[in-house]
Amino acid sequence: MLKDKVKALAGEYLEQITINRRYIHANPELSFEEYKTSAFVASQLEEMGITNIEKKANTGLVALIEGKNPSKKIIALRADMDALPIVEQNDVPYKSTNEGVMHACGHDVHTASLLGAAKILNGVKDEFEGTIKLIFQPGEEKIPGGASLMIKDKALENPKPEAIVGQHVMPLIDAGKVGFRKGMYMASADELYLTVKGKGGHGAMPETLVDPILIASHIIVALQQVVSRNASPKVPTVLSFGHIEAKGATNIIPNEVKIQGTFRTLNEEWRAEAHKKMVKIAEGLAEGMGGSVDFEVRKGYPFLKNAPELTDRAYKAAQEFLGEENVEDLDIWMAAEDFSYYTQEMDGCFYRLGIRNEEKGITSGVHTPTFDIDESALEVGAGLMAWIAINELAKG
Repeated sequence: MLKDKVKALAGEYLEQITINRRYIHANPELSFEEYKTSAFVASQLEEMGITNIEKKANTGLVALIEGKNPSKKIIALRADMDALPIVEQNDVPYKSTNEGVMHACGHDVHTASLLGAAKILNGVKDEFEGTIKLIFQPGEEKIPGGASLMIKDKALENPKPEAIVGQHVMPLIDAGKVGFRKGMYMASADELYLTVKGKGGHGAMPETLVDPILIASHIIVALQQVVSRNASPKVPTVLSFGHIEAKGATNIIPNEVKIQGTFRTLNEEWRAEAHKKMVKIAEGLAEGMGGSVDFEVRKGYPFLKNAPELTDRAYKAAQEFLGEENVEDLDIWMAAEDFSYYTQEMDGCFYRLGIRNEEKGITSGVHTPTFDIDESALEVGAGLMAWIAINELAKG
C-alpha cells in the first residue's frame, strides 16, 4: 500500500530530516532576512531532482512536484522559515550560532518537515495523480506577514492550488501525536502603539506637572473594559500590554510614556468596533487628565478558519496514518498565524504537530529561550504531510 510506503520512507529519511532541521536551527535568520535558509532549501530541493523552483517575495520559494496527469488536481503544502530575536539558552550541539536570533517557534521544524515531505512525494510521484505545490515562505513572525507577500507575488498562481495544508509545532502535545480543529481556529492579531504625552519635571512637585505615567496607568486599566464589558462572551477576545517605557527616574517624571500591546479576536465586525472603542477611551482619559495620546492600531493577520470538509479529510487521513489514539481535537487558540491569509484565498487546513517529551525535559513553550523538540516528531512531520497531500489528491 502507498500509505505503508510513505511511512517507510519517512522513517528512512528521518536521519536526513534531522540533519536539515539542526542545520536550520543552528543558522537562524530573522523575518525577511532568510537568504541563507532560502538558498539551503533550494539546494536540498535540487538534490532531490526538483528543479522547477521559483523565488517569491524576495526570500520565499515555490516548487512543484508533478505526478501523473499533473493538471488533474493541485494541492499546496506550506512551511515558514524565519526565526525570532531571542537569545537561545539550550545547551545542544545545534544551538544557534547567530547570537540573539533563535528558532524558538519551530519554523526550522516546519521547513525540515516540508523538505522531508517533498523527498517522499518526489519518490512516489509515479503513484499519484495531480501536482503538489511546495511553498516555503519568509516572515511569518512580522507584520505584514510573509504569506500576504507571497500571495501578492502570485505564489498561489500558475498553477493555482485548490487547497493548502500547513502544520505548526505544539509543545502541549506529545511527540508522535497531532491535533486538528475544523472551522474557526486562530485569532486575528493587531499591534497597539500608544504614546501618552504630558508635562514632565521634578517628582517632588507633581502639582505643577501633567504626569503621563499616571495617565498611562489609567488608560491600561480602562482599556480592559473593552474585553470585560464590551466583548460578547461568544467571541473570544484578548487584550494584552507587554511593553511600557517611561524614561524617568525616582524623582523625575518624564514628558511621555510609550506603551505597546496586542489585540486579538475571532470576529471581524467586533475587531473593527473594538479598535474605535480603544482609541476613544484612551483619548478621552488622556484629555480629561490634561494630557494627550497618540494611538496607532497596526492591523495584523486575520483570523484563521480551517475549511470543515478539507479538515475532516485530513483528520481521517491522520487517523489512518498514525492511529486514532494519536489524533487529538484542538480548542480555539488565541495566537495568530499568517497562514490565515491563505485561508482567505482558498480552502485551508492548519494542524498541530506534537513535539513534547516530558521524560527528556522537552516541555518549553514557543517563543521562549529554552524551546526545543523531541526530534522523533520530524518523522511524523514529514510523513503525515506527504500522506495528507496524497490522500487529498486522490479525492479527485
